[in-house]
Amino acid sequence: MIALLFDIVGMTGTALVVGSFFLLQLNKVSPASLLYNMMNLTGAILLLISLCYNFNLASFVIEIFWIAASLIGLYKYVKNKPKLGKA
Repeated sequence: MIALLFDIVGMTGTALVVGSFFLLQLNKVSPASLLYNMMNLTGAILLLISLCYNFNLASFVIEIFWIAASLIGLYKYVKNKPKLGKA
């Protein structure tokens, strides 16, 4: 039963990462958008959680890099977001 839970978490993460890539390819999101980076970050975290049950070093390493890239994207999004009240 616990294996199924980790599989569901991992597949949800996969759906988010792959889904964000498809949205990008279909020009539905920008690579600098909040949605794209949050989908990638959340997906990578869920995949990392799933790896706690069935560890794979290569997958673990790529998810760490995916999280780092998403955090950089989110930092840039927040940094470049126009401030309210400023013209």
